[in-house]
Amino acid sequence: MSESASQDLMLIERARSGDHTAFNDLVSKHEQRAYQYAYRLTGSVDEASDVVADAFVRVFNALGNFKGQAAFSTWLYRIITNCYLDAKKKERSRPSVSLDSTIKGDGGGEYERQFEDTSDGPSEHLERSERERLMQSALTKMPEYQRAMLVMYHVENLSYEEIAENLDLPLGTVKSRMNRARMALREVLQSQLELFRLQ
Repeated sequence: MSESASQDLMLIERARSGDHTAFNDLVSKHEQRAYQYAYRLTGSVDEASDVVADAFVRVFNALGNFKGQAAFSTWLYRIITNCYLDAKKKERSRPSVSLDSTIKGDGGGEYERQFEDTSDGPSEHLERSERERLMQSALTKMPEYQRAMLVMYHVENLSYEEIAENLDLPLGTVKSRMNRARMALREVLQSQLELFRLQ
């Protein structure tokens, strides 16, 4: 067992005993990576924050169920994925707001929505930024399960075995679904394939 996994188990045991500081330490240790994963799934700063917040509430409520058979991070990925899929189900039953729509200010005027620019800088990382933009746009067009698998494998660098564990699926199912997801992604990115290396 790695040192990081041992630390997680120690923090979980303390949190189960009512030590809120230990749970806060566990959240602090994993929240950045959890947010990055959620952002890749949602493509939205606000939605990613909501998914992560929901996930850590579920983690807190389910700490007693954590058996330690898998790494805490694996368990957390599964919970984040479930929170994301649950949010998408709810979203389908609610009307959506266009990203291009304006918002009304306090004075009655209308303003364009502002979104955080996460690129590293246009002059130095133009190709990378364009690839990120195209990939995120393409991912938003994918079915949720395919999007989750692609992000886990290509962004989070999880193995097929880890993805199977996260999604509670047989390894063969993960491999076949990943192949279908890659083919679907390739189709979406057909005109920009030279920027990507999808294997």
